[in-house]
Amino acid sequence: MTNTEKPVILITNDDGITAPGISNLVEAVRDLGQIYVVAPDSPQSGMGHAITIGEPLRLHKSDVFDGIAAWECSGTPADCVKLARDKILHRKPDLCLSGINHGANHSINIIYSGTMSAAMEAAIEGIPSAGFSLLDFKYEADFSVARQVVRSIAIQMLQSNLPVHTLLNVNIPKVTSDNFKGIKICRQAYAKWQEEFDQRTDPRGKDYYWMTGKFINLDKGDDTDVQALADGYSSVVPIKFDFTDTVMKTTLENSWKDILTKS
Repeated sequence: MTNTEKPVILITNDDGITAPGISNLVEAVRDLGQIYVVAPDSPQSGMGHAITIGEPLRLHKSDVFDGIAAWECSGTPADCVKLARDKILHRKPDLCLSGINHGANHSINIIYSGTMSAAMEAAIEGIPSAGFSLLDFKYEADFSVARQVVRSIAIQMLQSNLPVHTLLNVNIPKVTSDNFKGIKICRQAYAKWQEEFDQRTDPRGKDYYWMTGKFINLDKGDDTDVQALADGYSSVVPIKFDFTDTVMKTTLENSWKDILTKS
């Protein structure tokens, strides 16, 4: 890419192409490059890294964003990234941004998140990527702080010589501009959902289950994403998609010698 060429930025999400979050993401970076949007045609929250293999995928042009090339996809967030690269861009974009999600994707939530899985799919393909989430589930959420964070991080990513597999998980607190403390680089907290299933009966007398529960933070560290958000900061956690536990690998190599194949 020469100095006169604009970077190609792929934008996607999991809340659907008409969600306010993706509109705010587009507006935050509209002037930073050549923008392409490929997003699900309906909400895909909680889909994780699912891909569509048993039915056809469909793409349709969309005019949701004024002056921005956009397509809606019948598949998952990961499908959107795959199709964007292969059938729309015919190349790797310079950057992939996913979001802005309605609700948190800190700590363990990254495993379930369609927002982060879209960004992860891009990172797997060698595209520096970031997923953005605002800690506000409301449709009419205030995205003003989130737009500031998105723009700052996108500019930094474009100007930095990042490894091609860079993947950032960015969460933004639900605060006003006056109460926003800034951006912190963090580690992922050890926190989880403690699920319960409420058993109910439908009008036909058949049982069904509705998942409820609460989020519990088991991590008392002051350097985590959960703590940063509680303190009014936006958290940035660098993520790896190689799940290998290298410490445990070494432990097993030493402790399981009797059953391991000799080289």
